[in-house]
Amino acid sequence: MSITAYLCVHDGAAAIDFYRRAFGAEETGPRFTDPEGRIGHAEISIDGTRLFLSDEYPDFNALSPKTLGGAAVALHLEVPDADAAAARLVEAGATTERVVAEQADGERRGVFVDPFGYRWMIGQKVEDVTKEELRSRVSGFEVT
Repeated sequence: MSITAYLCVHDGAAAIDFYRRAFGAEETGPRFTDPEGRIGHAEISIDGTRLFLSDEYPDFNALSPKTLGGAAVALHLEVPDADAAAARLVEAGATTERVVAEQADGERRGVFVDPFGYRWMIGQKVEDVTKEELRSRVSGFEVT
């Protein structure tokens, strides 16, 4: 079994171009385009991880974060250099929600919103943290 995220965007061609510039994504599958030019299905790969995407199709309840007023999910991308990945994202057109910084869980992570409304957590593992150490680093949460 596997899970593949399927993103609905308000401009599929622009999204593919953005993900290419921001993440080095490659279009790896067939692109289905309807007579109006909307992408019904496309497949991209970011360093071997597949993502599907389509333009909005309200008649199929396929609505983008732009139409919905935001996305209910965030995508986490583990990278070798979070600062470099963050710079590429911003240069490509993403906005910074949280700057890249050391986190209690041993990751150097920031949060960015792409031009299509999806939140990306960009993380770089910098240390292994035991549950005991994590408990000492966070307050207000129970670590189990």
